Amino acid sequence: MKSQGNSQLKVKGQKLKVFVGLSGGVDSSVSAALLKAAKPNNFQKLFGRQTPKGFSGYAVTGVFIRVWQPDFFECAWKDDRLDAMRVCAKLNIPFRELNLEKEYKLEVVDYMIREYKAGKTPNPDVSCNRFIKFGAFYRWARAEGADFVATGHYAQIVKTQSTGRTKNQTKNKTQNSKLLTTNYSLLTSSDSQKDQSYFLWQIRKEQLPHILFPVGGMKKPEVRRIAKKSGLITADKKDSQGLCFIGKIDMKEFLRHYIREKHGKVLDEEGREIGAHRGVTFYTIGERISFATRSKLWLRLNLNQIHPYYVIAKDVKRNTLTVSNKLQDGTLPDGVGEVTITKCNWLSEPIIGKKYMVRVRYRQELLSARIIIRNSRFIIHFASPQTVASGQSLVLYDGDICLGGGIIG
Repeated sequence: MKSQGNSQLKVKGQKLKVFVGLSGGVDSSVSAALLKAAKPNNFQKLFGRQTPKGFSGYAVTGVFIRVWQPDFFECAWKDDRLDAMRVCAKLNIPFRELNLEKEYKLEVVDYMIREYKAGKTPNPDVSCNRFIKFGAFYRWARAEGADFVATGHYAQIVKTQSTGRTKNQTKNKTQNSKLLTTNYSLLTSSDSQKDQSYFLWQIRKEQLPHILFPVGGMKKPEVRRIAKKSGLITADKKDSQGLCFIGKIDMKEFLRHYIREKHGKVLDEEGREIGAHRGVTFYTIGERISFATRSKLWLRLNLNQIHPYYVIAKDVKRNTLTVSNKLQDGTLPDGVGEVTITKCNWLSEPIIGKKYMVRVRYRQELLSARIIIRNSRFIIHFASPQTVASGQSLVLYDGDICLGGGIIG
């Protein structure tokens, strides 16, 4: 496991205070267990790095964050809260609950609905991390005296130090002295299948020294093994799918409670009508789509099943979707060569003109691209045309380092 950031140690012998966001899942549970177990003599074994000078342990508090849920179906938050309480009891650590329902509804849910109505494709997980876990929760924890905030995210924070030289002018001569600079970087997880750095690009750079991701350098089977060894009730609990308020419900089904259906035409690349949809706001660019076909076009219905269609364009004003089959190389036609990104947040400043790897969807294969500036805006120029949607998060990587990103315009 790679090293992780630490803030300034307190007086020797005094434990560092950590608030762990407990979701009721196995990853956050094991994060709390590892932090509780950390001692000077096992720190390196647990976290894979040298024990900080003066380290004597962590004072861990588990915090369950209550978020908003819709009233038209049952959410599992009560069961998750109970599991979080049981984990705290097993680890003999304090349990606290933080109600962020209003913040979650305003910053995550309302934003998501507003973006979909505008025909864009937002990422609610990115918003949740920015405004809830590393927004309201982070501020509350720090105000309560926490040295660190920890979560069960699969990502890593690395502390590096570099030495430079600076000149000090005195009355009679110039003296050279060493200047020690400390930097913190966000890195991808050791488990590439679980890496969540894509969702964390909006964390502020100044927060990195006060954030811990205890399982970020582990693979999922190891996390499960530690949970079982520790006797945690969450050891065999299935991973959550999506946000709590979504649960097992389909995203389109959720949105239909807030966005009225408006049936429209499905067009092929030549502009010919080949079917009907239930509203363009429910679809995103690049999405595989099944749609109702006209009875006289029975052959089209067959092709819709054998050769799947994908959305390549949508017109909100006209309420039309344009679809296409994939090309022989597996790509979709009408890809774009470059995009503008806005609302950028840089954890490590990118070098203009340099080639980086980028990702526009979670778990998508990394894409080669260059970052340039045009008319004071950041432009991402892809090595080959790509299918992207307005509103998606675009995240840049320099090797394992997550530099940050922006929203596709």
